Amino acid sequence: MVDTKVTLCGITLDNPVIPASGTFGFGQEFHRHYDINILGSFSFKGTTLHPRFGNPTPRIAECPGGMLNAVGLQNPGVDHVIAEELPALRKIFHKPVMANVSGFSVEEYVEVCRRLDQEDGIGWLEVNVSCPNVHGGGMSFGTCPEAAAEVTRAVKAVTTKPVIIKLSPNVTDIVSIAKACEDAGADGVSLINTLLGMRIDLKTRKPVLANTTGGYSGPGVFPVAVRMVYQVSQAVSIPVVGMGGVTTAEDVIEMMLAGATAVEVGAANLVNPYACAMIIEDLPQVMEKYSIDRLNEIIGAAHKAN
Repeated sequence: MVDTKVTLCGITLDNPVIPASGTFGFGQEFHRHYDINILGSFSFKGTTLHPRFGNPTPRIAECPGGMLNAVGLQNPGVDHVIAEELPALRKIFHKPVMANVSGFSVEEYVEVCRRLDQEDGIGWLEVNVSCPNVHGGGMSFGTCPEAAAEVTRAVKAVTTKPVIIKLSPNVTDIVSIAKACEDAGADGVSLINTLLGMRIDLKTRKPVLANTTGGYSGPGVFPVAVRMVYQVSQAVSIPVVGMGGVTTAEDVIEMMLAGATAVEVGAANLVNPYACAMIIEDLPQVMEKYSIDRLNEIIGAAHKAN
């Protein structure tokens, strides 16, 4: 019998599969399709201090190897999440959940994290300093080491739960940013968020997205994500959560070999609501195929192979 358990920042997961923020809502829609307690955990919808409608439509565009989105952090705000979403979630999900947090200032990050840190059932705070689809926040904090470290220090000062900083791939040197977050007290880092891209309508000769640009996700970004996870995990001693184009159990194994402790699945959930369930079901067979007895023993194994 293979062992799929992993430990992320001191919390044991039954398996490393975690639906990524923005692709799984607060779990309710997927609960109608299958028992979401089979998941390792999931990262719920990115939450800001105040409710956000998001960007104007159209804000989704298909493209080869994936999709572009410019949703713009649409969410009901932290007060609604605490009052409505978390109590409802506790009725259907009986494991620690990952709270994804976004902000437009250091003070906003701090306040949202402070409130969510007090909530039962939240295991980790995934602090998103990497959203490319909002103006005046998000990725602006994740594009230089000093800004990412400032957010990390400020959030750690008001929280007790593990803090995982979600990093942007839209930078020259993601390793220096990851190391700055580690030095500032981060308990882990997650990467990658979406790559900045755009499409142009040949008939109108205008950008397809109302926001002009959006975040590119899907299988096309997988090799980039594996490379960045590999580089970052070599440079830091804190856990790395890998994501970006993961669609199969084989992808999960590859991401873990690159150095990921756990693996988030994003765009695949939007294509197939059973994507994570299928990956989890396939994982033991894939482990046996590649003579893997325990997943926690392969984390970063590709580093040792060189």
